[in-house]
Amino acid sequence: MTQPTPAAPSKPATPAAPSKPAARIRETSPAATDPLSTDDGKISVAQGVVQKIAGIACREISGVHAMGASTSRAFGAVRERIPGSSGPNVAQGVGVEVGETQAAIDLDIVVEYGVSIADLGRSIQRNVKQAVERMTGLDVVEVNVTVDDLYLPGSGDGDGDAPSRVS
Repeated sequence: MTQPTPAAPSKPATPAAPSKPAARIRETSPAATDPLSTDDGKISVAQGVVQKIAGIACREISGVHAMGASTSRAFGAVRERIPGSSGPNVAQGVGVEVGETQAAIDLDIVVEYGVSIADLGRSIQRNVKQAVERMTGLDVVEVNVTVDDLYLPGSGDGDGDAPSRVS
């Protein structure tokens, strides 16, 4: 003999406990899947903020002499000399693409002579990624480092304070 299979699951005999409105019930907390969404709203991080964080984090690494391609460095040097300017642009040489939860970062740097470019690049990638993720909550998917130039000490870029090698 076969038993008939029920068409629908049976309902519990006890009344259901009061619950929250259906719109607010979620299986997982939004913070678990997206650190920039909360029950109170959404957090947005501007592209300029990520640029500044990445620029500062890159400059913290020993061996980075300057940032930016040669033309942007030239314009930056002129802009810094203008009275009333805000000083050096920390976002110079930094390109970012910011989505809702992720960021991609491109850096143009000038390396000091004698520094291992491969080691320097890995250090920059690690430091920039950690700083941006820690401060913004964004997931940094890539940090691309382009070495645009090599700084040679004593190459005549205004270092007049260096002591003479001969007397």
